[in-house]
Amino acid sequence: MSKISTLQKIRYKYYAKLPDEISGSLNGIGIEFGEGSEALADQEEIKEIFKLTYGKPAAHFKNGKNAISQHPLNAGVILSGGQAPGGHNVIAGVFDGLRKGNPESKLFGFLGGPSGLIENRHIEISSELINKYRNTGGFDIIGSGRTKIETPQQFESSLETAKKLNLDAIIIIGGDDSNTNAALLAEYFLSKGAKTQIIGCPKTIDGDLKNKFIEASFGFDTAAKTYASLIGNIMRDANSAKKYWHFIKLMGRSASHITLEAALQTHPNICFISEEVEALSLSLGDVVNAICDSVVKRAKNGENFGVALIPEGLVEFIPEIKTLICEINDVVAKEEEFGSLTSAQKYSCVSSKLTAASKLIFESMPQEIAVQMLSERDPHGNVQVSLIETEKLLAGMVKTRLAALKKEGLYEGKFSALTHFFGYEGRAAPPSNFDADYCYSLGFTAFLLVASGLTGYISNIRNLNRPVSEWKAGGVPITMMMNMERRRGENKPVIRKALVDIKGKPFKTFASSRDEWSKKTSFVYPGSIQYFGPSEICDACTITLQLEHEPL
Repeated sequence: MSKISTLQKIRYKYYAKLPDEISGSLNGIGIEFGEGSEALADQEEIKEIFKLTYGKPAAHFKNGKNAISQHPLNAGVILSGGQAPGGHNVIAGVFDGLRKGNPESKLFGFLGGPSGLIENRHIEISSELINKYRNTGGFDIIGSGRTKIETPQQFESSLETAKKLNLDAIIIIGGDDSNTNAALLAEYFLSKGAKTQIIGCPKTIDGDLKNKFIEASFGFDTAAKTYASLIGNIMRDANSAKKYWHFIKLMGRSASHITLEAALQTHPNICFISEEVEALSLSLGDVVNAICDSVVKRAKNGENFGVALIPEGLVEFIPEIKTLICEINDVVAKEEEFGSLTSAQKYSCVSSKLTAASKLIFESMPQEIAVQMLSERDPHGNVQVSLIETEKLLAGMVKTRLAALKKEGLYEGKFSALTHFFGYEGRAAPPSNFDADYCYSLGFTAFLLVASGLTGYISNIRNLNRPVSEWKAGGVPITMMMNMERRRGENKPVIRKALVDIKGKPFKTFASSRDEWSKKTSFVYPGSIQYFGPSEICDACTITLQLEHEPL
């Protein structure tokens, strides 16, 4: 590890809290089951794939008759996918649970994500090691990776590793794809008569792994607060200098939860929610005009500055751009030598094969932005939207539109734009108290699920808008959250992503104020994450989570 800051030394001493119902002696923790479960959709197809794990009941831990095994257990843990604040505390919760159950229990950390399980690359996690990572950000204790366990050989190799280490369980900490993989692994192990149980934990800063069973994915709280702090700093600067419009792109490809939460915390002049843009079928021109309207109105008040928030995946939600990207993906997939072409050759190749409507949009973009759409595809064959500088695209188009309005005598202000992309700044931040407690509780609950003999479940904590003492711990079968989706030309079971609900209270709360924010400087400066002080400041959950627990 690198040198340790004074704050980090103090954070080591923070004792992560557990819900009251699971904080006492294991002898006093009971388990209660609900009725059998069904998948969210496509029940028959999901049931056919998960013959051995489908239909299991949700579980809830409570004070009561003991059902927790206290025999020595060997468990493995995997960090899968992108970083999210609090991952180390999940591992700490698993470790402490195992040792509380029996001091002879062992925890192995697989290195570099799922590939560590496939290749049997691991370390044994000791008290000395885990104590160096409690309440810290990042995934550097064992690293992460995006390998998917999907081929017969990968499944077989994973089983061999589990047998060699005599594993009673594997805990997979990841997002929707990683936990879908966990469910498939659980089914495979049972089909082979293996004793190794599989338990998942919900992780992603994007906030799109949530539903009526999972109230929040860990890391979202810290990441959103980190971005809101940075946005607040920029707002304070803008309100001081009074001469720049800041275009800020925020991480979140498939869903706009982070952008919505940041808006609720800071009150920007302009904020787009991708899900609404798609629902209203807004064009790129509509988006540009909305920004220009705010710029013009604020200029009339003598305020030639402002802040616009833009979700990372916005371009894929604008129907005409979505169509363009699909056409580009088709061209790229069919051109075997595409990767070896120069940028100019790629541009020419794609432009010549687009439909007339898409070609018009493609060629109207600044060429450097258009070329970004031709970058190397991700493992799923999709454009890497994080590489498309949407914030620069919009800033440039707004500038051009304002120049036209000025010629028409409809705009008399001054416009100067600065652009930002906040992504990696939030993924590995030191976890907030909320995430430190939530993650520790998820990890400890994962141990309880293992010790209760369950497999194919995801650890869940409910009642998150209340103090930690009132949280409710349990687990739900991963298949409950699934539907079938088309992936690479095949129908596959996946956990359904949670997009922003534009009929939900968080969005409606934002929408009720945005018109005023677009004209009037209403900035809020949330400041840095606080770890010490009044509980209402240090332990507070996100505004989104608070609103989701309130009636409409």
